[in-house]
Amino acid sequence: MRAKLLNDQPEMTYVLIFDTDDEVMKTLKEFARQKRLSASRFTAIGAFREATLGYFDWQTKDYRRIAVPEQVEVLSLIGDVTDGAQGEPKLHAHVVVGKSDGTAHDGHLLEAVVRPTLEVILVESPRHLRRRHDPESGLALIRLEELPPYTNI
Repeated sequence: MRAKLLNDQPEMTYVLIFDTDDEVMKTLKEFARQKRLSASRFTAIGAFREATLGYFDWQTKDYRRIAVPEQVEVLSLIGDVTDGAQGEPKLHAHVVVGKSDGTAHDGHLLEAVVRPTLEVILVESPRHLRRRHDPESGLALIRLEELPPYTNI
């Protein structure tokens, strides 16, 4: 993956270009760790050689894995990066992929391998977002009450 900072005021904007065989979630998490991202949003388009999507099953409180073992177009990929447990970045991404027959599949993006490219625009806010475990759902959810009050500088 190649990255370039496009803008640094008031928000940091990066373009990330993933190449064939790059693992999306693993590489994006490492980038977030290196840049210490904690309040980012991202969008992307491109294509995957294969992907694993997830559907959150409320009854089991776990993701049902959906394998997509074929070349697909990334029609829409949106997500965020927040501050997770022990200061590790937490990624949350939803994706819609299109197959060659025109059908689409969607869900949480759990894993994906790029082919030939994935173009990501990532914007980091100057404020931090934190996720905390929610006992009812079993998920790590953003907690707005943990944000300091907004001040206009």
